[in-house]
Amino acid sequence: MKTIYLIAGARPNFMKIAPIVRALQRQATLAFKIVHTGQHYDRDMNEVFFEELGIPKPDLCLEAGGGSHASQTAKVMIGFESLCLQERPDCVLVVGDVNSTMACAIVAKKLNLPVAHVEAGLRSGDMSMPEEINRLVTDAISDWLFATETAAVEHLLREGKSSTKIHYVGHVMVDNVLYQLKKLLASERSAMASTKLKARLQANGPYGVVTLHRPGNVDTPLVLQSLARALRNVSEHIPLVFPVHPRTRAMLMQTQTTLGANVILTGPLAYMEFLDLWREAAMVLTDSGGLQEETTALGIPCLTLRNNTERPITIDAGSNILVGTDPIRIKEEALHILHGKGKKGRCPPMWDGHAAERIIDILSRELAPNSPPVQRATAA
Repeated sequence: MKTIYLIAGARPNFMKIAPIVRALQRQATLAFKIVHTGQHYDRDMNEVFFEELGIPKPDLCLEAGGGSHASQTAKVMIGFESLCLQERPDCVLVVGDVNSTMACAIVAKKLNLPVAHVEAGLRSGDMSMPEEINRLVTDAISDWLFATETAAVEHLLREGKSSTKIHYVGHVMVDNVLYQLKKLLASERSAMASTKLKARLQANGPYGVVTLHRPGNVDTPLVLQSLARALRNVSEHIPLVFPVHPRTRAMLMQTQTTLGANVILTGPLAYMEFLDLWREAAMVLTDSGGLQEETTALGIPCLTLRNNTERPITIDAGSNILVGTDPIRIKEEALHILHGKGKKGRCPPMWDGHAAERIIDILSRELAPNSPPVQRATAA
């Protein structure tokens, strides 16, 4: 039986490999091992975290840790090379665009191991983003390129990738949010802190949710203060809940930036808690790529606080609007939403909760060509 190594370097990566793990568990032609590079340490990644995702804890941990981009990438490469030399997998599957994605892809190719990249072809055009470099490098050497949207397919073709390598399969992040939402709705969540906070907010009308973590937004004082002004302005019309990333909180304190009484700060929330909070929000204001997609999947109005996005389908088809960092523009778009004049998006094609099954169907045929196709699950 052929074995796939599933690479995860940071907490969001586990959200993306979780549907792939569940699809692999429903078939009998491919084995797998989950490899956690340890790029990000997260104290909340305990047994409950993996239980919520419906997957086992990692089989292998590299414990690469932090450091600069160069030192972190180097530590992941050294650890992963040693691992692959001990037990050569038949395929290395990487997701997203973190340093571990690029590092493990390079190691695999230098050992002549095939590489599958999930979320291939996304481009922001902004080479100051480390993620953009990771995407370009990973896609350049991958054997299977699994795309989430047609723009990604077009990028890959323009860059000279063979159409035989490119597969438009939908989005595993959407698979996961639909899976988690189904679990959330079927379970008793009354003890969740987010549920209690949401109930208090809803008693007074609609509320919004904020996330900010990208270096371009939070590490530059002028930009951070501009966004803070925008949040203060919006919060005059609707209360905002802001689960604050540790880096963001540190910068807010360092720059003595205030957000006002109507912006409610919390600590980071677990995935299910956060989903429970934003799924009923009037709007989400964010610089997160994943949240742009998740809000589009559930039809929640989203204002992206960036000047570019590598996920244009969320704008072209979905409920996302790219508003930049100008406080006036942000307030205008927020008020449009509150007055019922906001954008009405739709869920993109193939964002149906079955992307992981399509991926495993393809890899089953490629890696175990004599095996029957993977049985498809019924619609959620």
